[in-house]
Amino acid sequence: MKLTFSIIGIALAIICSINIACQTAVWYYVITASLWCVALEFALDGLFALLINKLPDKWFGVNNRLFHVTKAERKLYKKLRIRRWKDKLWELGGLGGFSKKTVANPDSPEYLEKFIIECHKGVAVHRVGYVMGFLAMLTLPNVCALTIALPVAVVNVFINSLSTMALRYNTPTLKAMYEKKLRAQNKTKAA
Repeated sequence: MKLTFSIIGIALAIICSINIACQTAVWYYVITASLWCVALEFALDGLFALLINKLPDKWFGVNNRLFHVTKAERKLYKKLRIRRWKDKLWELGGLGGFSKKTVANPDSPEYLEKFIIECHKGVAVHRVGYVMGFLAMLTLPNVCALTIALPVAVVNVFINSLSTMALRYNTPTLKAMYEKKLRAQNKTKAA
């Protein structure tokens, strides 16, 4: 959470400072427009999170190829040391009824499957967020759309990318745990 808000705060300070220094608009308009863009980004992300959470779980299943994480991608995530900073991101899955902060029941294949589905839904939300952030540009006039809304949208893409990477970093491990527990459960049923 700290990392997310630090990025937003620093980015807003830079965007506002540059716009005020360049006299893009009156200082209070620059600040108001910047805060408006951030609020709109949050609102759009929240709206699409609600909509995606209403979609059937089967669309986000464990073996859905749209969410497959390649070996090269996993290698990149290790180089980026995601494990060190991923827990500092804002995680709002609990608002939708399923927190992804910790694996509460690692021995249940049903729980692990639900966890993976929720990670896939989170990835979908963040991917939609990449594009939706640019809608703020339509709400500001003239040059402010480029000097305020566009930089805020770029920061939004960056933050959504961090969250996407954190979710995708976790899913191969969760999938391996799920498959192991499922095999063990099937052996027990067969015996």
